[in-house]
Amino acid sequence: MVSPSHDDIGLGTWRREPGTVVRRAVPVPEGGPAPSVIVAESEATGASTEWSPHSHPMHELVWVRGGTLTSRVGNRIFTVPAGFGLWMPAGVVHGGRLTAKADLFDAFFAPDLTPIAFAGPTSIAMTTLLESLLLRLARKDLDAGARARTEAVVFDVLEPEERQFALELPGDPRIDAIAEALLEDPADDRGLQEWAALLGVSDRTITRAFRGATGLSFAQWRQALRVHEALTRLSEGADVRGVSERLGYAQPSTFIAAFRRVMKVTPGALAHGATPDVRNPVSPVPDPGLPTA
Repeated sequence: MVSPSHDDIGLGTWRREPGTVVRRAVPVPEGGPAPSVIVAESEATGASTEWSPHSHPMHELVWVRGGTLTSRVGNRIFTVPAGFGLWMPAGVVHGGRLTAKADLFDAFFAPDLTPIAFAGPTSIAMTTLLESLLLRLARKDLDAGARARTEAVVFDVLEPEERQFALELPGDPRIDAIAEALLEDPADDRGLQEWAALLGVSDRTITRAFRGATGLSFAQWRQALRVHEALTRLSEGADVRGVSERLGYAQPSTFIAAFRRVMKVTPGALAHGATPDVRNPVSPVPDPGLPTA
């Protein structure tokens, strides 16, 4: 069962690609033999898919192959590339967007029987072992004993990533218009002075507002947003030069350098199957391809 959709979770503008299939929610699959704690399934949607804001009565762990999943929870955007999963606690309202060629994998956990807990949406390290165990639990021929043993190992190896790859949306009326414009068009290259003139505030006000709401400067926040967007476009098969141009970088080399600083892998290597290394936090740096004033 799925809780009714909510429309008041502060998602703001959600740019929808042509041909996107809009669905209400990912349904919770039927469980296995009692006393099953985890039920899992997979799905190939075949098209860009968007899920309206919803929540589940069970904890959810979702991961993908061959694409990316983007989830928005309140004022946060989570991007889930290959090699990572996203844990969504029961009852948390969220929306989602899946790229066209991605295979979606879901595992649902009964809250009252799950011996681990995360405070909120959490990026998970999808190791080969963890994924294999969850795919085993998707089988329909496991008896109760085999299922219980497999579930026990899942709880032993399920761990959060040291770095949570999430983008904080400002949620500040002084700068929300900037954030929404960049979400709609990440290539928007207007600088602080242009935005200040448009909004009738000082550039220092914008700077303080971004720092206070997100912990990042305006330029750093824009760079982080572009990395999220790049992950999605690369997963859809776009080439590095095309992504660079789409995101407003003057040169592909500038885009590659900015991407590598955040993801610890080049966009070309990622497009060919390399796994991002985001276990160690990195300090955001100004976007070298654009003005920082």
